Amino acid sequence: MTRIHASAVVDSKAELAGDVEVGPYSVIGPNVKIGSGTKIGSHTVIEGYTSIGKENEFAHFAAIGGPPQDMKYRGEPTQLIIGDRNTIREFTTIHTGTSQDEGITRIGNDNWIMAYVHIAHDCQIGDHTIFSSNAQIAGHVHVNDWAIMGGMSGVHQFVRIGQHAMLGGASALVQDIPPFVIAAGDKASPHGINVEGLKRRGFSSETISALRQAYKVLYKDGLSFEDAKVELQKMVVASSGDPATEEKLAQFHDFVAASTRGIIR
Repeated sequence: MTRIHASAVVDSKAELAGDVEVGPYSVIGPNVKIGSGTKIGSHTVIEGYTSIGKENEFAHFAAIGGPPQDMKYRGEPTQLIIGDRNTIREFTTIHTGTSQDEGITRIGNDNWIMAYVHIAHDCQIGDHTIFSSNAQIAGHVHVNDWAIMGGMSGVHQFVRIGQHAMLGGASALVQDIPPFVIAAGDKASPHGINVEGLKRRGFSSETISALRQAYKVLYKDGLSFEDAKVELQKMVVASSGDPATEEKLAQFHDFVAASTRGIIR
């Protein structure tokens, strides 16, 4: 059965699964939906048009589903959608979207979001990401699967972070990080392929070697950006006999080719 502490305030219109736990002094608004197995710590506020999936854990003092910090926002019924099995720690803030984008902030599945993280309006977060304490991302940022955000890092609005990329602690990111790349610094610059992370996730030595070569083409061979994209496409075609490597090289190329804000380089 639902376990709601006597001091919690849960609006009668909120939809909570039968086994949701809500801690002391927490507040759940009228347009909130919370799935089975989710636990809400004490002093946490969940408001707005917020939908939360199964088996999530919210620590104390989180502020979830608040209105976007955007001066153009005029109270539109925008949304926050959170998937399953996410851990969201103390004092984290996650806001709903705006009508200037598709109106939805999304958090995927199996993410680890540490204390004092801020995820702004219209951000799109994939699966299995890690946000270290005090990581702060502005509006409209896309963080793809398995990416890692270092502690006290800051990300400019509209930036994209590729899958398996890693942003070092105390870094300032103002352009896109391609997939599989490590970036760090103020402002953040590339520092090679995330080799150790890829090994832990089961990437073959052949695939890692190909990605390192792709990094060299993009960053070390002295090619113009346009020429580098051509060479990366040739690498994708040449790798067609190895489906896993071809897929990862294609992800690298396609991300770089689609960048509108520009990549770190």
